[in-house]
Amino acid sequence: MEATTITHVTTNNPNNTSIHGPVVEEVEGLIRVYKDGHVERSQFVPCVDPSLPLELGVACSDVHIDKLTNVWARLYVPTVTNSTSVSKLPLIVYFHGGGFCAGSASWSCYHQFLGRLSAKSRCLVMHVNYRLAPENPLPAAYEDGVNAILWLKKTRNDNLWSKQCDFGSIFLAGDSAGGNIANHVAGRLAAADALIKPLKIEGTILIQPFFGGEARTETERRVENNTESSVLTLASSDTWWRLTLPREANREHPYCKPVKITTRTLVCVAEMDVLMDRAMEMCDSDKKMIRCVVYKGVGHAFQVLGESQLANTLTLQMLCDIDAFIHHSEPLN
Repeated sequence: MEATTITHVTTNNPNNTSIHGPVVEEVEGLIRVYKDGHVERSQFVPCVDPSLPLELGVACSDVHIDKLTNVWARLYVPTVTNSTSVSKLPLIVYFHGGGFCAGSASWSCYHQFLGRLSAKSRCLVMHVNYRLAPENPLPAAYEDGVNAILWLKKTRNDNLWSKQCDFGSIFLAGDSAGGNIANHVAGRLAAADALIKPLKIEGTILIQPFFGGEARTETERRVENNTESSVLTLASSDTWWRLTLPREANREHPYCKPVKITTRTLVCVAEMDVLMDRAMEMCDSDKKMIRCVVYKGVGHAFQVLGESQLANTLTLQMLCDIDAFIHHSEPLN
């Protein structure tokens, strides 16, 4: 079940030309866009089925949300051995990263991370496989996020897993572009609160959220194209925005900026991330509602792509921080 067809990129063409014309945009190893609009995506991360190790204690399955647009989701449900002693569980609606143009709910790195998140936080997780740009530029991903919540409202009495779910305690979450999506979907739902009742968005969890602007920040200049510190470079960041935004828009477009929302928010920041300053600016804008946690010595997407011992240690810390935020337990580091 895939939201987009992946065409494997060939690398034996030194002129970057094909029957589709020259390459007009590229993030090396991830995506190529040709002059005629043809898009090629590489198999950067393997896709996996919804199976998980039994010892994790989480059941997983895929569900269709909208067959017309091929939007689907991967559901993670903690195994409850004594349902009479366990209250209903919060729900995390998650959006993956990938610059709005790459990624999948079936990517192995997200599958592992969200399985662990479901087990650690004692939450159901619904990972939405939204439509990708440039074929579907923004606001398509925002619309898919809103429709996923409306799908939850419509089907909340139709599934066995939903009997474990507290629909009055929903958290919108995501990393990188997914953090941007979670923020903007929260803003859209706040403006249409009556539309989703009795569902309630209790909070948002933004992991290294992808926001931008025309003026460069200090961390953008400092980290810039240092791939040893961060998988996201300034050059690739600019390319993702060009592929994602409406035609003729620049990085001052509202889609590049965080939306102010009234629900409590956790922002997870990586010290070596090119996006660090933009996340910190968001945190400083509302210290009453926004909780910020900075992870030292790691870069963008360390929790899903990092392989070092430090990345593994801080990923576990992030899982604990999200658990504490959802369940109002203290402290966050």
